[in-house]
Amino acid sequence: MKNIKIFLLQFSRLIAGIFFIYSGFVKGIDPLGSTYKFVDYFVAFNIEFLEPLAFPLSLLLSIAEMLIGLALVAGIHMIIASWAVFLFMGFFTILTFIIALTDPVADCGCFGDAIILTNWETFWKNVVLMSFVTFLFINRKEFKPFFNNRFVEWTALAGFLVATLGLFFYSYLNLPVIDYRPFSTGADIEEKMSIPPDAPTDEYEIILYYEKDGEVKAFTTDSLPGPEWEWVRTESTLIRKGYEPPITDFYIESVEDGMDHTYDILQDPGFTFVLVSYNLDRSAKKNIDRINRLAEWSFNHGMNFICLTASPEPQIAEFTERTGAGYNFYHADEITLKTIIRSNPGLLLLKEGTILGKWHHRNIPRTDELRENLVSYTLEAQQDSKNDLISYNYILALLLILALLKLIRHHQFLWKQL
Repeated sequence: MKNIKIFLLQFSRLIAGIFFIYSGFVKGIDPLGSTYKFVDYFVAFNIEFLEPLAFPLSLLLSIAEMLIGLALVAGIHMIIASWAVFLFMGFFTILTFIIALTDPVADCGCFGDAIILTNWETFWKNVVLMSFVTFLFINRKEFKPFFNNRFVEWTALAGFLVATLGLFFYSYLNLPVIDYRPFSTGADIEEKMSIPPDAPTDEYEIILYYEKDGEVKAFTTDSLPGPEWEWVRTESTLIRKGYEPPITDFYIESVEDGMDHTYDILQDPGFTFVLVSYNLDRSAKKNIDRINRLAEWSFNHGMNFICLTASPEPQIAEFTERTGAGYNFYHADEITLKTIIRSNPGLLLLKEGTILGKWHHRNIPRTDELRENLVSYTLEAQQDSKNDLISYNYILALLLILALLKLIRHHQFLWKQL
C-alpha cells in the first residue's frame, strides 16, 4: 500500500508539473496573445482601467506557471512548490467556475492558441488537475530534497528563472518561437478559409410553438399540427457544431471605396510584401525608414508591397504624410490583424496566398540582404529561428532527465513490486 502511495505521489508531481510547464510555455512564448486575452476579460468585466496591467500580468502568470512546473518536475523546494501549486489551482478552479457560469469570453486562453478549450472544458480540466494537486499538497512533507544542498536548489531555481525570462523576452522582442496560430509560416490562407465539400455542417433542433383555444404546444418539424393551430414562435437550438475553417473574418478592402480585394491579393502569382499594423497611431516608428526602403526595393523588382490596417482614413493620411509611405493601404479586421502577427507593425511575404515569411518590425529585412530568390532567403531565416529554439529544448530535456533520475534513485524498488 505504501508503494502505491509513493508511486501516486510521484505521478501527481509529474502530472501537475508538466501541465504547468506546458501552460506557462505556450502563453509565455506569445506574451502579446496573452495580453490581448487579459484585455478581453477586463472589457467583459467592465474593468477597462486595468488594461495597462495586461502585459505585466500576462508575463507574471506565465513565469509563475513555468517556475512552479519546473520546480515540481525537477523535485526542488517541494514544500514551497506544493503550497504554490495548491493555492494557484485553488484560486483558478474557483475563477474558471465563475467564468464558465457567466461565459464572458468564449476561450479561456489557458493554453494560448495551442489548445482551444471552452470555459466548461477548462473548469473540468482544473477539477481533475486539482485532485492530483490536493493529494500532492496533503503529502508534501514526504518528499525528500533532490539536492542535499539548499544553495544548489536555489541556484537551480534561479537558473530556471533566467532561462524562462530569456525565452519569453526573446519571443516578445521578435516573434513567438512556435506559432500555433493559423497564420503560421507556410500556411495557405485561402485554403484555411475554405470549407471542404464533405465537411459536416451545423445541426439544429427546431421546435415550433402553435396555439389553439388558448393552449400553446410545442411541435417538431416532423409532426406539425393542422390548420386550426396558429403559429406562435420558432426556437432553434444548436445540437452539433459543424466544421469551422481555421481562418474566419479575413478580408482585404480598399480604403477608398470598400471594394473587396481579398482574392485578388491571395491569388496573385507574384511575391507580395504585406505590412500589418492593426493601429497605425500605436505602431512602432523606429524602423519606418527600413520599411520604406524595402517597399521601394520591392517596386523596383516588380513585387507588390501593401499595408493592412484597421485604422480609419484620417490616421492613414496622417501616417502617410509623417512617414512618406509610398505604398497602398487596405482595411482589414483588427482582431484578425492582431492574430496574423504579434508585432505592430509586422511584415509578411505572400506568394499565391501562402505565407513564406514573417518578420517583427525589429527584424525587417534589409535590402542588401535580400536576394532574387526570396523563397531561399525565407527558408534560411526560418532555419535560423529554429536553431535559436534548440538551446531551450535542451533545457527542458535536461529537466525531464533530472525528474526521471529522481524517480529512479529514490524508488528503484517500485519497478520490481508494481
